[in-house]
Amino acid sequence: MVATIATLASDPLAGRRVGSTGGAVARAWLVDQLTALGADVCTEEFPVRAVPQVYEAPTVTWGDRSGTEELVFGRQVAIHPASADRPDIRRGALGVAGKDDPAGRWLVVPADVSLFDAYRDTCGAAGLLVRRPVDAEGWQFTMLAGPDPGPLPVLTLDPDTHHGVLAAATARDSWLAGATPLRRDDVTGANIHACLQQSVPDSADLLLTAHYDGVGDHPGLRLPGASDNGTGVAVVLEAVRVLAAALPAGAGLSVALLDGEEVGALGSAHHASQLRAAGAAPLVINVDGAGRLEGAAAVEAGGPAHRLLALLDQAGRHTGIPLTAGPVASDNRRYGGAGFAAVGIGAGMGGYHSPADTPDKVAPDTLGAIARLVVATAHLAAAAPATLSSPIGDKR
Repeated sequence: MVATIATLASDPLAGRRVGSTGGAVARAWLVDQLTALGADVCTEEFPVRAVPQVYEAPTVTWGDRSGTEELVFGRQVAIHPASADRPDIRRGALGVAGKDDPAGRWLVVPADVSLFDAYRDTCGAAGLLVRRPVDAEGWQFTMLAGPDPGPLPVLTLDPDTHHGVLAAATARDSWLAGATPLRRDDVTGANIHACLQQSVPDSADLLLTAHYDGVGDHPGLRLPGASDNGTGVAVVLEAVRVLAAALPAGAGLSVALLDGEEVGALGSAHHASQLRAAGAAPLVINVDGAGRLEGAAAVEAGGPAHRLLALLDQAGRHTGIPLTAGPVASDNRRYGGAGFAAVGIGAGMGGYHSPADTPDKVAPDTLGAIARLVVATAHLAAAAPATLSSPIGDKR
């Protein structure tokens, strides 16, 4: 599992953004891994619209009477996903959104004002500056899913920089110069599907899932995506390796390694609609984040998952892994929303969507714990198929 994460987070894969060359390299490698495990493997493409792409590292400088400072991309400044694409550097005086004449100014949005409200009086403004938290290592996080672009450049500032720029805007005689080179590309995503064992009637049909895409590198900024979600992929591959040799006869075992999770879980939405059209009723176990177990693993259930959730709880007690109800905002929600019994498992997202999400931050004992949990849950489900059968529309 550690070796799998190292491969997925390596430089040639460039963060595995949907539609990217690095994503295609990851996909080909994962197809080979599943084939080597004896699976029948195929890929399924689907369209993805308007994926944000920072195509140049933005140059942003600001100053006042005390001096000038160039901001560090990824730490002090980043491009908001709702920003307009403006590769040219715009310079203007600083002002405060909602208070100052916007014409020609970069408007600093106070922390208690939403971006939506800040747009109320921006006619002729150079752009907007909003506050964004940073992680423990001082990095801003990257988002691909979000609102449609607005008419203005929008930059995000870390809390300290935002505080200083807001104070300078209030005191006047201050300025900022910056660009927002952010285009939106229509691309093609691709899920990986693998079947290890077909189910027989009245037996459990297990589907293990994890997304393999990441937010992708920016120019001059590596975003390796080790925990999110190299760890989930590694756990699923290890669980498959164990289960392929030990799952009871008759139980079905399939895998979906999903693309496009970072742009709104589009890969799982595409797959769930296919399953529903085919009349399938798999029991879905999704893993998103298995980097570091701190206290307990988070579990979220969706669809008719009462019995599956009970077996997951039993597996947690059997393996000694504490579980707690918590949000797992990932592909499990698409399957649950489509009416399938689905659980999502998450355990640690260190360096979320930042350069800090590196393989050395992943705890091997957490990987082992979550893999054992998935294997134990699958075994329990296979041993009790009659009580777990929950096709869509079944009123029992």
